[in-house]
This record gives sequence, C-alpha cells and structure tokens, in this order.
Amino acid sequence: MANVVVVGAQWGDEGKGKIVDWLSERADVIARFQGGHNAGHTLVIDGKVFKLSLLPSGIVRGGKLSVIGNGVVLDPWHLVQEIAKLREQGVDITPENLMIAENTPLILPIHGELDRAREAAVGVAKIGTTGRGIGPAYEDKVGRRSVRVADLADPATLETRVDRALVHHDALRRGLGLEPVDRAALIDALHEIAPAVLEYAAPVWKVLNDQRRAGKRILFEGAQGALLDIDFGTYPFVTSSNVIAGQAATGTGIGPGAIDFVLGIVKAYTTRVGEGPFPAELNDETGQRLGERGHEFGTVTGRKRRCGWFDAVLVRQTCATSGVNGIALTKLDVLDGFETLKICVGYDLDGTRLDYLPTAADQQSRCVPVYEEMPGWSESTEGARSWADLPANAIKYVRRVEELIGCPVALLSTSPEREDTILVTDPFAD
Repeated sequence: MANVVVVGAQWGDEGKGKIVDWLSERADVIARFQGGHNAGHTLVIDGKVFKLSLLPSGIVRGGKLSVIGNGVVLDPWHLVQEIAKLREQGVDITPENLMIAENTPLILPIHGELDRAREAAVGVAKIGTTGRGIGPAYEDKVGRRSVRVADLADPATLETRVDRALVHHDALRRGLGLEPVDRAALIDALHEIAPAVLEYAAPVWKVLNDQRRAGKRILFEGAQGALLDIDFGTYPFVTSSNVIAGQAATGTGIGPGAIDFVLGIVKAYTTRVGEGPFPAELNDETGQRLGERGHEFGTVTGRKRRCGWFDAVLVRQTCATSGVNGIALTKLDVLDGFETLKICVGYDLDGTRLDYLPTAADQQSRCVPVYEEMPGWSESTEGARSWADLPANAIKYVRRVEELIGCPVALLSTSPEREDTILVTDPFAD
C-alpha cells in the first residue's frame, strides 16, 4: 500500500492540518516526524474547530493510530495539556491510538527560558522564535545531553542526563544573567510528569515497520514549511530541524524506500511569520487584503502573518529539495475578487535575473521579484468541489502555477471545510 509524506512547501501555515485530516480518512497510521509545539494545525470538522500543535492531526479521527516520532522534540507538560483539551472536546486518546517514540528528546523548562533569554539579548538581531524551547532542545539532542522519553522510566539514568545537561545550561545562564537551574525541582517535576508520558512510550520505529509489512497505509506529517528547513531554508531565520520530506524517514525510523508519494502543501499566495527575507511581500493594501481574507494569524502564536503574491521560484525550489510528486493548492478562494493577480516568476539581483533564491543572506535581501500578471475572477470559488465549479480564470491560474513550479496539482482546497476539496490525483493510489 502507498505511504505518503505531507510537507509544507512554503514558510508554513499552508493548510497542512486540513489536508492531513482529509487524507487521514484513507490512512491507517499518522506519524509526526519533526518539530515541536511551535507550529499549529487548525482542523474544522463538521463545524467543530480543533487546534493542534503537538499531536498528529489523525488523533481526531477514530480508528487511526497516531505516533510521535523521534524527530520531534516533546514538551511533556504541553502534551498533557493538549490531550486534556482534546478530551474535553470528545476526542478519545489512549495508548492504543497514540504512541510516542522512546527515543524522543524532551523539551524542559530550561529550554524555553534559554530560548527567550537569548532572543532578548540579541535585540535587533533576533530570529523571531516562538520562545518555546524548540531550538535549545534540538541543540541538546545533537550535543548528546538530552533527556529522552525512555529516561523517565529510570531515576538513576534521569539524574545522569539532567546533570550532563546542567553543566552546559548553567554556564550559558551565567552569561545571560540568569540564576542557576534548581536541579532538585527539575528532577521532581520530571518524576511527576513521567507516568503521563510513559504510558504512550513505544518503539515507534518497530511499530511503523510492522505496520508497513502488514500492508497498512502510513501518512507522515511534518510541521512548518520547507523554507524554514535548517539546511535549505532562509537561514538563520529558520526552525531548528529538517522540515523537508527526507526527514520523514529519519524522524520515525522507517527507511526512505517506504515513501511512495510526497505531497507538498502550497498556499495560492505566500505568507510568512516572523523575521527573515520575503521577496514577494506586499506592504500595501493588497497585502492587507490577503491577510484579512485569509485570516492570517498564527495558530500557536497569534502573530500576524506577512502576505504577498504567489512565489513560483520558491515553490519550484522546495518541490525539488523535497522530491514533491504533487501539490495540494490551498486557499484559492482568498484570491476571489481580485481584478489582476501577480505571480513571482524570477528575481532581479543587481541586474542579474535568477530563477532560484540564492543562499547568501545579503543576496536574498537584495532580490527584487519579477512578476507575471494574470486576469483574476469575480466569481466565488469558496466551497468548490469539482473543476466545473471553478471560474475559467481560476483554472488558468492553477494551470499556470503547475507550469511554473514544474509539479502537478494533486488536490485543490477551496475552504477550511475538509470536504471542500477537489481530488485530482490520489496520493494513496497504488
């Protein structure tokens, strides 16, 4: 059976939650493979709104197995809160439908404190993190000083892990003017939260490989977007993990040969939250109109998103780095009513035409978008469920996007409702 990876192909906020939820109906297992609780998914099911930031989107679907892979960094206190909130909304969550990889690193309170202190210290040079400790937790992972889920089961190992981490963190805290970590309080807090996490702990790599051999369909869910990838994003204004599709294998313990289809989620225009380059950004009435019509505020942070025209250069680039087989184009309805639409088809860098975003930060900041104009449409596309429901100019816009990014549209979303989706190619097709 086909296994599908879903990745955001812009700067995140592309509507992955709805698409993953839509696809999860055909999947048996939904697996998160990177990120933490810094990126949110909003699901609208039968008029009921679910806001997720850590749990896989499939958790709201009965009869599905949801797993959090080792590529995620897990805040155990947030996990407990999110589970409790969903239970209040009637979602059943048990160790039978939620598993957490035993080798998943934990986000500790000291990570959030460090994150916020460093952002405050650098002032104008801030990156724009959510301050939730994601970056410091990943730093500890590669520095081999993480507390991982499995460590919660053994008090002696837990204390050893904490002591190793504190050698590093207390030195940093002194430099930032913070008090030393209260070791005893931290260990007590971890002992207290441990049972609530350990009941979901499992060898996820084995579970997924067993599920695959049993012919189950697996949906791999990423957070954020490929332009925030630590290697291929707009560095240093990126997240602290690999976001592109290849991370699905590393972040869950399943081989890359298990991936059959990569679906890139792409908004019909472009947005980004926080700092960093954005060549096609619109600081005018048009940008404001896109933001208002698209309700462009972060699910987790509530921060207003920066808006601009569709940037085909960036999406073509991310489709290449993630090996995207097809895209899901979302929020087409936000473009309803524009007399003229623009698509960024290249950049002008000091008189030189580029068909990609350069790596150097100073060059990125000097890239001027080159636009192609297309006629808009006055009819509504909201709620369309077939090509016949779309205005002719909307179809022309979609086809031009396909040509410019070199990748076909597999799904087209026309509202937040899960059923308002046009299926062109089924990613789960064998």
